[in-house]
This record gives sequence, structure tokens and C-alpha cells, in this order.
Amino acid sequence: MAGTLYLIPVPLGPVSPDACLPPDTLAVARRLTYFVVERAKTARAHLKAMGHPQPLQALHIDELNGHTPPTAIPALLAPLKAGHDLGLLSEAGCPAVADPGAALVLAAHRANIPVVPLIGPSSILLALMASGLGGQRFAFHGYLPAKEPARSQTIRDLEKAARRDHATQLFIETPYRSAALLDALAMTLAPDTLVSVGADLSLPGQLIQTRSAKQWCTQTDQVRGRLVVFAIGI
Repeated sequence: MAGTLYLIPVPLGPVSPDACLPPDTLAVARRLTYFVVERAKTARAHLKAMGHPQPLQALHIDELNGHTPPTAIPALLAPLKAGHDLGLLSEAGCPAVADPGAALVLAAHRANIPVVPLIGPSSILLALMASGLGGQRFAFHGYLPAKEPARSQTIRDLEKAARRDHATQLFIETPYRSAALLDALAMTLAPDTLVSVGADLSLPGQLIQTRSAKQWCTQTDQVRGRLVVFAIGI
């Protein structure tokens, strides 16, 4: 009988797992010995913080990241096919959401292996919840182009989609480009288009603000050096 693939969320930053993960999620993480992770070093730190009872060097940890070729995915299912339960972890938040772990989940489904998502923080859903822009219809776009003119054109396209579909448009940005992206949003969008910023969500210094594009024009330094989820709406 095949094992079960557990999708194990992790904290979004340097906070205690007990502050954002329920006991059942922690209990599963602590009993597993096989893991597929985005980065082994980060995963070991997460598992140590979760109080895994076994020595970290005794755990079986394989990596799945943006450099993993598709041909390598089936081999990662080997522990599951041998009857072992396996945990999937990302660098932060929920695995398989804006995360290469989705390829393993799809492979598990194709192999008729049970998949169980566990409860934990998702920066995307936290940002949507706190935006006030409405969650009935929304779309997530990952990272926008880093360079012009592609970035501004994409921003204009997302604004059109928000108006046409009455759907909140969400995307993320890395700490070293977040201020530049917010500046581009403020300069490109119509002055009254709403921009919601969720920075360092669930962490002690989190920032959550929804303002018009015009109001953000002089406030872009607030997100510099922070991981940000942006949402735009009408």
C-alpha cells in the first residue's frame, strides 16, 4: 500500500511554529522521516523549530526546486510507493502554491497516491483577506516582469482585467524589488485604482494597507526590503 503525501505549511518568517501552525500539522511533521523540500538547509531549520524528535541528519530529505528537471520528479515518489508517508515543504508558507512542489503533487495524483493538505499560513490568502478588495473573484499572477516596458504593460493589463472581470488581481515581489514595483504601480495605474500591500504577513512587523495608487506615490519606502503580496482592484 502506498504512503500518503502530506503538504506541510511552514511559517512565513522567523516566528515560532506554535504561533501559526495548529497542533495536528506539527504532529504530522514530527512523525515523518521522509521529506521533499525546496531547500534542504531551510527545511532542516523548519523541522528543528517544529521540534522534530529525530536527529536531522537521520531524516531522508530530497530537494525539488526550480532547477529540478521534470524527468527527476517520478523518482521522488519512491518512498511513497514503498509505503512510507512523505512531507512536502516549501521555503515559506504553503507548499505547491507559487511553489515548484506542485509538480510532485500532480505526480502523486497520477500515481494514485493519497494527498493530504495540512493547515497553515498562506501569504496570498492572508493578503486577500486583509485587502478589502473582495474575494469572490480573484486571480494570482506570481511575479511580474522585472524590467520595463514589460512591467508597466503587465500592470496596465492587470488593471484592465480588474475592471473587466470585477476580480482582484494578486501578485508577489521579492524584498529587493518590492519598492520599485510599488513605485511602478503608483505611476502606471489610474490615480483612483486601489492598491493593497501586505508585507511580512503574520510576522511582528507586518504592514497591511489599502490605498489609491495616487496615495502610494510618496510611500514606496515602506515596503523596501520586505517580501510583499500586492493586490489591485477597483
